Formats: sequence, C-alpha cells, structure tokens
Amino acid sequence: MSLLPPSTNADYRGATASAWFLVLLGVGTVAPGLIHYVLPDGGAGVIAHINLGAQAKTIIAVFAWFGALQIPHGIIEIVVGLRYRTLVPFMLAMVLVERGLMAVDGWFLKGAGGHHPPEHYASVVTIVLTLIFLALALRSRKA
Repeated sequence: MSLLPPSTNADYRGATASAWFLVLLGVGTVAPGLIHYVLPDGGAGVIAHINLGAQAKTIIAVFAWFGALQIPHGIIEIVVGLRYRTLVPFMLAMVLVERGLMAVDGWFLKGAGGHHPPEHYASVVTIVLTLIFLALALRSRKA
C-alpha cells in the first residue's frame, strides 16, 4: 500500500505544457500560502498594505487560515501536474472557478471600489492564462 496510486500520465492526451502550467500554478499557490501562514502579519500589512487597525488579530488569523488552505491545494496541483495528468483539465477548470470567484468578489462585490491587493490583478491574469492552457489540455495531441 502506498500513499499515492500509480501515475496516469501515460493516458493523458492533452498538451504537456498544460500540465507544467498546473505545476507552476501549484508553486504559485504554495508560496503565498506559506507567506500567509508564516509571516507575523500573514502578508496583510507588508504585502497587501491592508490597514489592520483594531481587527488586526482577526485579519491575521484569517490570512493564516487561508494560507493553511492554500498549501495543500497547491501541493495537489503540483502532484496532478507531475503524476496524474489525466486530471489536468479538471484541475484547470477548478482554477478557473476559484480565480473567477476571487476576481468577481475583488472587483465587483465585497472588494469593489476599495483597495486592490496584488492578488486581485493576478487573478485576472491567471484566468486568461488558465483558459489558454485548459483549451490546450482538452485538445488531443497528434500521435
């Protein structure tokens, strides 16, 4: 018995670049997750320039909580991109859902009209790139 089942890479027919893009997304998810979890302010003040004010402890705790979610999520993206490539299109679709919800919230709902941390801009760029790599992942390579 092992922690991971056998690789499915031999059955993947999409673009290899899409799998590597997912690995890159995974690294780009783990890194901020570590920042949110490890930095004393979770990056809220020093990176996002959020005024912590009277609710500093709550904001920092939420950042750490989100970091705790990002770290395993990013690891899953990396593992799928490296070992379970048949799941690459599904994972890229989930990235689109995740980043789409983040962008809608940041630009049009709760974050609209307010301060825009770097992630608001990154989400929009990630959506565009993910759409491209999802299309490539869904296209079968020529034998």
